[in-house]
Amino acid sequence: MTPRIHLVNPSHLSFGVAVITPRWLYVLAAATGRAWGDPVIVDETLEPIDLDTIARGDVVGIGIHTGNALRGYEIGRAARARGAWVVYGGIHATLFPDEVHAQGAAHAVVKGDGDLVWSRVVRDCLAGLPLTLYDGGRVGGSDFVPARWDLLPEGRYMWASVQTVRGCPKHCSFCSVWRTDGQEPRQRAVDVVIGEIVELRRRGFRFIALADDNFYPVALNDLAMARRRKDPSRLRQLEALRAERFELMEALSALPDDMVFFTQITMEAAEDVAFIDAMYRARIRGALIGVEAVTPEGLKDVYKGFNLAGDQLVERLRVFRRRGVHVLGSFIFGLPSDRAHTFDATVRLAREADLTFAQFVLLTPFPGTVDFEKWAASPENQAQQVNGVPITTHWLIPQHQRPKLFTPHPTMPVEEIRVRAQRAWDQFYAWPAVWKRAQVVKSVRGRIAFMLISKLYRQMYANTGIATDSARVARSVKLARWMGIACRRFFIGRPMPSLQVPATLARERVA
Repeated sequence: MTPRIHLVNPSHLSFGVAVITPRWLYVLAAATGRAWGDPVIVDETLEPIDLDTIARGDVVGIGIHTGNALRGYEIGRAARARGAWVVYGGIHATLFPDEVHAQGAAHAVVKGDGDLVWSRVVRDCLAGLPLTLYDGGRVGGSDFVPARWDLLPEGRYMWASVQTVRGCPKHCSFCSVWRTDGQEPRQRAVDVVIGEIVELRRRGFRFIALADDNFYPVALNDLAMARRRKDPSRLRQLEALRAERFELMEALSALPDDMVFFTQITMEAAEDVAFIDAMYRARIRGALIGVEAVTPEGLKDVYKGFNLAGDQLVERLRVFRRRGVHVLGSFIFGLPSDRAHTFDATVRLAREADLTFAQFVLLTPFPGTVDFEKWAASPENQAQQVNGVPITTHWLIPQHQRPKLFTPHPTMPVEEIRVRAQRAWDQFYAWPAVWKRAQVVKSVRGRIAFMLISKLYRQMYANTGIATDSARVARSVKLARWMGIACRRFFIGRPMPSLQVPATLARERVA
């Protein structure tokens, strides 16, 4: 039997339907090359892997981040026991290649981007001569591999995902992106991005997540600083990056009117009205914004001084809404400056700022971040263990035993923070509050969809993320599975197989 290539996205929970396509799976599918046939793609957020599909001599590629590393290691060990070649990639594998070999029974680990190096990895494995470590580096924007969307299973995803830029110029303490992906934005060519989006719309996807580290890589303040420093080279570079963003948004506006886009940007974009207006014309109707904290002290905790607090924060967030861009605000609880009143104040501000969605996450020291380095260096934390596993490798602790909060707080016990965080979810997503926010949607059908989506979001990210017992998690998964199937119907449109790339871009490709 000809060896097969398997690409696996591990997850300890399977919902049957997922919100957004895991783009990297389909990028590596394209990078695999046609010589070895179509890879077997397994996304465990949909269904658990069937290990019986793996045979001796197959190549199993497993992408891991810190949250799913333990599940990834379980799959890797099982695959190797069946005689397969086991390869890991992803952020966590990049940071801890030695751990991946020890815990995941890896034959090889890929550091950095896998776009260009993956075909070599497959070739070496099938020849029986894989290297212990491969370095994919940071692929330039012109070398991003377009995804093989033809391999998508039908009826399983609400949104598709397309990447337009990698890297983020910021340096938030809780985030590893600026270290792993770099602070210099790497942008894809506009015509390539649009070509990929057109393919997805042909398949029926109307809602597209522009899955970028930061869709707004050049702030007005960056331009002003380059001018003050009298750095013409840097200024030209920044202006070119900014111009490309506007070019992309103009191209998006030429796509079918039923398409809707969502992305992730920094708060600074509120100062750039021209940029937000261009987003609206491009039908970028939503953006995830990392608010993180509502006080100056909290922003200082996370190295995010470029954000504002209090009434100024409310006003800045309202700018997006007034100009037609809905905001998913992300907040972090458990910061050293948090006090009992911080939780209710955060929910109150989220409402006053007219946020359409909000998420409330607990401070977690993820590897590759400044927060992790400081936390893991503490002798007190190094001494803590859960069933023999050091707390400083918390991702190796089974999910049901893993603490909900790792960093000690100066004034509040962990359980109080957990309970208050859960209450914040409950308050923001209470039925009356959701119904009030649903009024932004004109049709009754749309309002019903909005309410279902809001509740689905809460089930998937609040209960499963903060739940204290497995029974509650099981109930949440079951409900999320049912709601996901119902919600998907609101997002998918009729396929448009004859859709073509806008004429202007088509002419540019020919030229």
